[in-house]
Amino acid sequence: MKVINDVVEWLVQTGLLSVLAIFLLKQLKPVLDNKAGHASTEQSRALWTLLEQVADMAVTSLVSQDKSGREKFDEASMIVNDVMRKQGYRLDSQVIHTAVQSAYEKSDLTPTVNTKEDK
Repeated sequence: MKVINDVVEWLVQTGLLSVLAIFLLKQLKPVLDNKAGHASTEQSRALWTLLEQVADMAVTSLVSQDKSGREKFDEASMIVNDVMRKQGYRLDSQVIHTAVQSAYEKSDLTPTVNTKEDK
């Protein structure tokens, strides 16, 4: 036990322990930064998946209602915004509109309107 104490004391007195600690921190910093970036990407991906699922459910729930397309879109946007706020996420309205628009476009239940008329 005395030998271990003597070795640790020698490392501290010579400054070798500080140099070793700095060296290890410099080696580990890129790995830790990479892990943090990866975690942020995964969190964003999970948030977008949740947003898509909520938008799909909102659009599906409004398909059979007798309202105009704009009214359904606005109500679906409000539903998505309310659900995401209750989950603790504050999202920009443009992001919510994009998710709802995407859900409408993907839905098989919403009618497709051809804007070009054949003459």
